[in-house]
Amino acid sequence: MKTGLISDTHSPAMGVHPPEEVAKAFADVDLILHAGDIYSSACLDWLEEIAPILAVEVPPAPCVGDPRVARKRVVDVGGRPVGLVHDLVIMNHGFEVAPGVIGRQVGEDEPLDEYLIQFFGERVEAVVFGDTHIPMVERHQGILFVNPGSPTLPRQVRGLGTVGIMETDENGHEARIVDLPDYRE
Repeated sequence: MKTGLISDTHSPAMGVHPPEEVAKAFADVDLILHAGDIYSSACLDWLEEIAPILAVEVPPAPCVGDPRVARKRVVDVGGRPVGLVHDLVIMNHGFEVAPGVIGRQVGEDEPLDEYLIQFFGERVEAVVFGDTHIPMVERHQGILFVNPGSPTLPRQVRGLGTVGIMETDENGHEARIVDLPDYRE
């Protein structure tokens, strides 16, 4: 199963819908997961024309009442559990999750899987999150962590940024970051 990962679209301030390059990058995905800072259901409508979409958002954003949006959720992706949240919090730690931080802050002897069960309410094999606008794909204690960055405000600067693609099969999840400028005509 192929899943498109997107976060921090900031619609309509950054445009009514994401850049057209997102549609090109997601052309053959089976599902889209949006990790928050959506603001407008029109963004979700546009993405849903590509593939079914599930999203998360931090209240009181206008799209919070949309049935496709929850505060945080666990999604079955190809029979495997994926946690989806905008602002990831690792239990017993107060850091913002960015590249390299989990490896520096969470010891190998700490129960990272238990922290995530406390956070999501059930076991997950992968976590998709947003908030920092910094793309990241890392695996810690067997759990995949993916922040797709932002297609419109990469690293908090207006421009054409990134999304993610996650492939899921019987062996688990693998993900990669996609640079949207690669999809310009």
